[in-house]
Amino acid sequence: MTTEPAHLDLADPATDPFAVAQAAAERLAELTGAERHDVALVLGSGWAPAGDLLGETLAEIPSTDLPGFSAAAVVGHHGVVRSVRIGDTDRRALVFGSRTHFYEGRGVRAVVHGVRTAARAGCSTVVLTNGCGGLNPSWTPGTPVLISDHINLTASSPLEGATFVDLTDLYSSRLRDLCREVEPDLDEGVYVQFRGPHYETPAEVRMAKTIGGDLVGMSTALEAIAARHAGLEVLGISLVTNLAAGISDQPLDHAEVIEAGRAAAQRCGRMLADVVKKI
Repeated sequence: MTTEPAHLDLADPATDPFAVAQAAAERLAELTGAERHDVALVLGSGWAPAGDLLGETLAEIPSTDLPGFSAAAVVGHHGVVRSVRIGDTDRRALVFGSRTHFYEGRGVRAVVHGVRTAARAGCSTVVLTNGCGGLNPSWTPGTPVLISDHINLTASSPLEGATFVDLTDLYSSRLRDLCREVEPDLDEGVYVQFRGPHYETPAEVRMAKTIGGDLVGMSTALEAIAARHAGLEVLGISLVTNLAAGISDQPLDHAEVIEAGRAAAQRCGRMLADVVKKI
């Protein structure tokens, strides 16, 4: 097993990000006692209870104990990685309680390091969740929405060099169908990732709607691209925590996001846990 330190600098151009992901996966296997994991979950705002409802937590590791990871930088996220038995099966879920956001300034490699580590740890599926702003007034705070596609407005990509990846069916229709077996009334929409950390202006929200967006946020799209490149099947689910700027006359703040997440936590967490057990 590797003994490489956890502080490997993904921002260093000389660092191979895939080698750091491999080192993190090997350290993860050492600390959890599991040679492989099957499904990875990245839990955004409002989704934390899903990890508890999946099954027994067999190991819990501070993310900073793994090569390439840093501490959680956002209120409402938890800087631990858990190895969870899925129900009463022998299958294991790798649950990330936090993510690195692009606006933190650590570079795209750090943003997608979790999904690359999951792929190297043996996962074939990744579930990417987030809290976001909704453009549909009927989606009240606390509404889960499946991601059918995305628009990446970060002006960046996790892929380097001449790396061409087809994103036509990036968000798995098979996995969305599984979600509807659990909750038939789930809506779906197109997620638009902005860079952040400021919220979008009303004009930017109108632009997002004009170009086909239904949800706006500051995560997920870059991770989904890296996940597809790594060969993972991708399920994306957003929790509408607020109406986007200009859709409602209420001002936006992060406390609102946290509170909406708390209010919907158990319902959305149970739904997601039931979906993962079907994957």
